Amino acid sequence: MPPGSSAPRRGAGFPHPAWWTARFHAYGESLRALVSRIEARFPVMTRLTARMVAVNIFDSATRLAAQCFLTAIPLLFVVGSFAPSAVRNQLISSVQAIFGLTGPAQKQLEHVYRSANDDGLRQATGVIGALIVLLSATACSRAMQRLCKRAWLIPRTGVKIAPWRWVAWIGVWLAVLIVQGPVREGFGTGLWLALPVTLLTQILLWWWSQHLLLGGLVSWLPLLPGAVLTGAVTTALSIASRYYMPRALNRSLEEYGALGPVFAMLSWLIVLCVAIALGITAGAVLAREPWLARRLGTPEPSHGGREASTT
Repeated sequence: MPPGSSAPRRGAGFPHPAWWTARFHAYGESLRALVSRIEARFPVMTRLTARMVAVNIFDSATRLAAQCFLTAIPLLFVVGSFAPSAVRNQLISSVQAIFGLTGPAQKQLEHVYRSANDDGLRQATGVIGALIVLLSATACSRAMQRLCKRAWLIPRTGVKIAPWRWVAWIGVWLAVLIVQGPVREGFGTGLWLALPVTLLTQILLWWWSQHLLLGGLVSWLPLLPGAVLTGAVTTALSIASRYYMPRALNRSLEEYGALGPVFAMLSWLIVLCVAIALGITAGAVLAREPWLARRLGTPEPSHGGREASTT
């Protein structure tokens, strides 16, 4: 109770309900005043919050995670079945390095890819099936494109972006994924080289990804803040995943069998996609702040962009 204040008593020493109502009202007014002072001092926080609400961060991230799980992950198995053995082995090494897999989870991964030999999954899918899986994987590209357009307030109508960009984005990310094994190990030198190389790789990838999926509607420099933020958070999550994911996958595999890792993987994808959505959206907001916009040459929002971002 604040000094000097007195509360009406009711019954056996309990404050009267009217006193609690007055206290909560006073605390609410103080909180609103604090928020107003923060918004006045840091107006970027207001714009960032409004943009995140417009982008619908968690909904967009959940959709993106679902698309990755349902389309991109099956594509990895198809690639493993059709690729030469050297590429398949490198893919296994990269997935192990990304998640730090050990024990049962590592054996399960190796079993799946080793069984995807020339007479197994390749015959089951065929070339037509592989192409269908590849085209289905572009749903992940389209979901990422929608996220970028919402973050940059680009209207959904009247803007045509060539579909080949969806396939190109998937192809480049597959190529980068295959070489993640040596990159995450610092090319054999350890974490001191692996960390900066991974960070630089992620920044360049997200810088290029935004420019590609936005069809060049936003020039390179304004996209840099989002690339730096997204690269930083994905690098941090990649380090955390090497400590968390092995235990989570092994525990879920032991407790729930083959379906257990599905829930662990989907949960990790949701966290990763939320981080990506936050990084891209925050970068788009920062790039339009006056002190950065003058240096980066950030364009003004397109007409109707605000309405498009909320749909």
